[in-house]
Amino acid sequence: MEFSKKDLKDFLDLKVETYNKSTFIESDPIQIPHLYTKKEDIEIAGFLSATIAWGKRAMIIKNSKKMMEIMDNSPFDFVINHSQKELKSSTNFVHRTFNSLDFQYFIKSIQNIYNHHKGLETILKPSKKEINYQYSIARFKELFFELPHQIRTEKHISNPLKNSAAKRINMFLRWMVRNDSAGVDFGIWKTHSPALLSCPLDVHSGNIARKLGLLTRKQNDWKAVSELDNKLKEFDKNDPAKYDFALFGLGVFEKF
Repeated sequence: MEFSKKDLKDFLDLKVETYNKSTFIESDPIQIPHLYTKKEDIEIAGFLSATIAWGKRAMIIKNSKKMMEIMDNSPFDFVINHSQKELKSSTNFVHRTFNSLDFQYFIKSIQNIYNHHKGLETILKPSKKEINYQYSIARFKELFFELPHQIRTEKHISNPLKNSAAKRINMFLRWMVRNDSAGVDFGIWKTHSPALLSCPLDVHSGNIARKLGLLTRKQNDWKAVSELDNKLKEFDKNDPAKYDFALFGLGVFEKF
């Protein structure tokens, strides 16, 4: 599909307006962190929901709610204060390949991050010279798995330095960092800059980006994320990830 640069920007901006509104929350996993008002509850609920965000959205939402119920709907309190017995209450949890052992390790590791690494906001912050989250996600993964764990659990956090698109963690970062008046994203990580965010790239958004001429790379990997970043920054260098709403809406809702 051929657009002039201006027409394409206008088209995408219109789609952002269409989908970046509170009604979007009802059918999206972002509804899970929206159940909470405390910063740490929002972060933990968001991180865990984003971690299992693959497959059918209804199932993602259902299983995310189940995780919250296991944590007595107080994720931060549960993470910090759970007993071994309470941790074992998650033994029946499973979402596709994310099982109860993975869930238990995630709870222990998140506890370690708040107790010893100043929390998720601090640990995921890019350093001053970095232009995106590639290195901070890789550092985060290394720290996340510093406790004894099963190797299989490592697959649930991607590493962009190994060329993964890291779709789920980029989505979580968008939720926490983007700050506008639409009420979908939270914007609670004030020490981070939305200008460094990348669009979460998956099959849907990748296909739409290629149709619109925003992406030439065939694989949905980190090289494609970088290519898409560069294009979207031409439209809005301070908030490129807002176009996730346009690409997602066109792909999932409009079957564009």
